[in-house]
Amino acid sequence: MTFDKVRVFHNKILALTDYLTTPLILSLRFYIASIFFKSGLTKVRDWESTLMLFEYEYEVPLLSYEVAAWAATIGELVLPTLLVLGLFTRVSALGLFIVNIVAVLSLVDIPVAAFNEHLFWGALIAIVILQGGGLLSLDRKFKIL
Repeated sequence: MTFDKVRVFHNKILALTDYLTTPLILSLRFYIASIFFKSGLTKVRDWESTLMLFEYEYEVPLLSYEVAAWAATIGELVLPTLLVLGLFTRVSALGLFIVNIVAVLSLVDIPVAAFNEHLFWGALIAIVILQGGGLLSLDRKFKIL
């Protein structure tokens, strides 16, 4: 085989992996988005409880509890929406990764099961950050990132 034939074969394999990973990345984007979006909706649904939790239960560093509550709620509603659309996918996933880390760090007595769940979500988010939005994303359509 000549070098050109090897390169053509290699490019075909890479193109095939794009098509094979697309359903996986799409399902990861939707799964992660649903978790965080539901959490954001819960915060909006009972804002007084949200403020009380951020004041007395969560220990978010460097921010007042009101700012932390607003930031978490907006992040959990906007970033998953962008993730589902595949728009600024890596940036959105990175934002949710940070929200996930802050959630773990701000709960002093986090149960082991909850910690493991956040760890799992973080791993899934890391995959999306590394892989991007895949073929079925607005990033790909508009050649963003």
